Amino acid sequence: MTPAPAHSDPVRLSGPLLQDDPARVYREMRREHGSVVPVLLDGDAPAWLVLGYRELHQVTGDPVLFSRDSELWNQWDDIPDDWPLLPMIGRKQPSILYTVGERHRERAAMLGNALEAVDPYELRGYAEKFADELIDGIAPQGTADIVGQFAMLLPVRVLARLFGFSDEEGPDLVTALNDMVDGRERALAGQTHLFTSMTRLVADRKEQPAEDVASRMLADTSGFTEEEIVQDLMVMLAAGHQPTADWIGNSLHLMLTDSRFAASLFGGRNSIAEAMNEVLWEDTPSQLVAARWASRDTQLGGRRVRAGDMLLLGLQGANSDPQVRIDGSALTGGNGAHFSFGHGEHRCPFPAQEIAEVIARTGIEVILDRLPDIDLAVPAARLTRRPSPWLRGLSELPVTFTPTPALGGALS
Repeated sequence: MTPAPAHSDPVRLSGPLLQDDPARVYREMRREHGSVVPVLLDGDAPAWLVLGYRELHQVTGDPVLFSRDSELWNQWDDIPDDWPLLPMIGRKQPSILYTVGERHRERAAMLGNALEAVDPYELRGYAEKFADELIDGIAPQGTADIVGQFAMLLPVRVLARLFGFSDEEGPDLVTALNDMVDGRERALAGQTHLFTSMTRLVADRKEQPAEDVASRMLADTSGFTEEEIVQDLMVMLAAGHQPTADWIGNSLHLMLTDSRFAASLFGGRNSIAEAMNEVLWEDTPSQLVAARWASRDTQLGGRRVRAGDMLLLGLQGANSDPQVRIDGSALTGGNGAHFSFGHGEHRCPFPAQEIAEVIARTGIEVILDRLPDIDLAVPAARLTRRPSPWLRGLSELPVTFTPTPALGGALS
């Protein structure tokens, strides 16, 4: 076990540098503190940030020692009711995120079955039709913000349709989700809107089942309550929308700005898959994930971790661990050993991962098919990121292209 550096002043998880250049921040953290870094969250709440690939594998692979049960946290007495990170780090929330043991495995099976039943042809059809509809709105203009006018709208529209929502409810769900995951002053209001919407959907589907994810979860015989189903639908929508939107934006950003992908815009659809996989290593949408809690005193990366301490999962930090990525400039060649979908029994369910990949890849394909000469409208250095340490995505991606007519055609 490598001893931790003597310098142990905690790092505050905020500031423009973490937003603009997280790779540099993680390098400096690793140099100053090692693979397990003492950090401070909003309100000076202490935690450990796990940046080492091997250490993160250890934490996510041992759900007993490093539990998902947030009730173990030894800081709850000092956390106010209006703490802005409560939507991300909750207490007594009956969702799959905080369920452990056999009950978690049963719950994961319910979610997996509900998602696995999604027809792949229907999924791709929804993604294509919604993407075409969004492109119709910008194609005649010759300029657009691909993040705000496309990427931020596509995933939630597809997921809302799969879950059972009406298309009209999509825009408000987008706003609520963004407020919640950014962890700022509107985080609790966003969580409230999402909870109210999900509660109404579950009540409607209990009275009138349909061919959708919510109805399949209600029909499961494992004995989960409506409240538990509401919570799990909230988790799936939040986990499925924003990271997928950022996956689209970050992949297009890479293809438009990185010389290694200079030919990708014209290199066929395999190039899209290569760029998307590279993003999962170098610029993953889910940078930090909260959290795990130590069930007893232990050692990790040379650090003494106390029972009840919180550990944040530094997915991007682990992906860029120099002990794993010796040559960070080399393309990964399709290597899927990144942490972008997590690891262990609490990782993203495989059917959910497939759904996100279909939505993101289809969206990018439609953009490049419809707008083949797309290019950045501003210098790459002027692009900015949203102010969130948890998710990494562009605030906007302004582009230019040759105006083309809208295709038209209503979605059935």
